[in-house]
Amino acid sequence: MPALPSLRQLGYLVALAERLNFREAAEAQFVTQSTLSAGIKELESTLGVQLVERDKRNVRMTAVGEETVARARALIAAANDLAEVARIARSPLTGELRFGAIPTIAPFLLPEVLPPLRRTHPALKLYLREDLTERLVERLRAGSLDIALIALPFDTAELHVHELFRDEFWFVAREDDAAAREKEIAVRKLKPADVLLLEEGHCLRDHAIAACGPRRGAWHSTVEATSLYTLIQMVEGGLGVTLLPEITLKAGILKNTKLVARPFTAPAPARTLALVARRTTARLRDVELLAEIILESRRRSGRTGIPGLRSKAPASGR
Repeated sequence: MPALPSLRQLGYLVALAERLNFREAAEAQFVTQSTLSAGIKELESTLGVQLVERDKRNVRMTAVGEETVARARALIAAANDLAEVARIARSPLTGELRFGAIPTIAPFLLPEVLPPLRRTHPALKLYLREDLTERLVERLRAGSLDIALIALPFDTAELHVHELFRDEFWFVAREDDAAAREKEIAVRKLKPADVLLLEEGHCLRDHAIAACGPRRGAWHSTVEATSLYTLIQMVEGGLGVTLLPEITLKAGILKNTKLVARPFTAPAPARTLALVARRTTARLRDVELLAEIILESRRRSGRTGIPGLRSKAPASGR
């Protein structure tokens, strides 16, 4: 068997790639600069390739160095998962859990989930990060997150996916909008120029565009919002209409506004909420338990549906 790199050496390389500074990388690894430099040289010797370009002014990763860093992150994450297996098997949902959620879910779903989670699992120390889907998935794969709550469809290749529930889109407009007089809205009648969306990078934008059918090339609004709350203000200001997920309406996002929500005709466009994690993680049992808590909290809160959803009766934000 050929000589293999150590996890410590790989950790040194990842730290250097993230900072491109030997002193800062050494501080992050709690070693001296000479120790880190020697470790990387040993790694290069073991692999037989140059990973880092060094001179007095700059530090750069070579092409093979970049590839090695990507694989090193995955190996370190898998090793950390391995170390957690025994502890988690004995006591699920305990210790530190690094949990991510996207901004179009976190403020609308987590407030009803976190209180029962704390009551039933007081030994759990939850670190919550809110970010866009792409960055959460990157952190999952790199090992800096354990579990993330996202919306599908999204590329979750190589990840464990536990689907939770379908989250339908609703049409939202001002009370005086002509379409608001309808009890239900046909997606095909939406005019791309009238629909306000979140800015690029939000998966909810992509979901909304996909929900509106094959006219994807036409959905280029000159006015875009950075958050759902900004989107609501823009609609209330008369700049257009929008599509909002059902969980945001149940959480009262239209409270104290003059906006109304109308369901779409069947089949209603929707996204699917899901918990995702690395397949190698020791937290797969935690994923199952979190899913149970999320679904149970929704049942107990009575937020399994918007009143009038089945009969298609109007839902007002007032």
